Amino acid sequence: MIVRALERVGDKLRLIDQTRLPGELRYRELDDFREIIRSIRRLEVRGAPAIGIAAAYALPIGVIQTGRYDLEQISTIADAVKAARPTAVNLTWAVDRVLARVREAAPNDMATTLDLLWAEAEAIHEEDRQMCARIGAHGASLVEDGDTILTHCNAGALATGGIGTALGVIYTGRDQGKNIKVYADETRPLLQGARLTAWELMQEGIDVTLICDSMAPVLLAKGKIDHVIVGADRIAKNGDTANKIGTYGLAIQAGVHDVPFYVAAPSSTFDESIESGGDIPIEERDRSEITEGFGRCTAPEGVRVYSPAFDVTPVELITYFVTDTGLRPGGRPGQPE
Repeated sequence: MIVRALERVGDKLRLIDQTRLPGELRYRELDDFREIIRSIRRLEVRGAPAIGIAAAYALPIGVIQTGRYDLEQISTIADAVKAARPTAVNLTWAVDRVLARVREAAPNDMATTLDLLWAEAEAIHEEDRQMCARIGAHGASLVEDGDTILTHCNAGALATGGIGTALGVIYTGRDQGKNIKVYADETRPLLQGARLTAWELMQEGIDVTLICDSMAPVLLAKGKIDHVIVGADRIAKNGDTANKIGTYGLAIQAGVHDVPFYVAAPSSTFDESIESGGDIPIEERDRSEITEGFGRCTAPEGVRVYSPAFDVTPVELITYFVTDTGLRPGGRPGQPE
């Protein structure tokens, strides 16, 4: 059974509070668009596709909450939602898509406006489910029976509206009868690999081994890894890719050891308005995520902290982009047949 990170329940958004995993599987039902924004900021819902879906649902919930359906009010709600997190392009893309639909239809009553908003948000959610399935199918064509995959952060069902992107490749390969083993980086500092990816793969009965981030180069050097597959939060026009901090170093190591490096992402993650990775806004997180991770002080008081949530992997280090429309070659030479 694939877990559902989020879904519409009546006029509410039901989501898994991912900050409680793996110790507690807790669902929240939100009928306040401001609380959805806070849930995005607090990483209760995370992963670029899932953030976009949650953001889309925030608009009809906001209209119900405020009792206003005029375009000015919807635009105000939209601006607040878009400011929640800067790096994941799906958030802005989804909100702008819903807003454009309202502008185009110009509804003149509350019921029609809400029907329109819910329908567009649900369409985004359903399209993501379908895109994940297609990503899984295209990516599984690169994987052979008996292969071992290394992944970083969480790009599974917890991060999307469907089976996931990077993990969707693994699930699809499994469903095709392929025996696949996975190594999951813990993914410092918030341990999305340890808390989320390892938990999710174990729910699915996938053979997964958890490693600390610094162990990955050793496995690559020993020839233990056949493929590296990660997700993405934003992909620039030239193919430079923003993903969870640590991805860039992993891509360098994969290149050094001649292991294919794949980025699995839906079409909505490609941002044609940004020319290269240098233009991607990189979110910086609170210092406490490093100095007091999970409530325990692990650094001297007053130490300076630099905590970007993402890094950018140049397209030259990427073998393939695994998308819902097929495989796109990256910029790395020596790509597999």
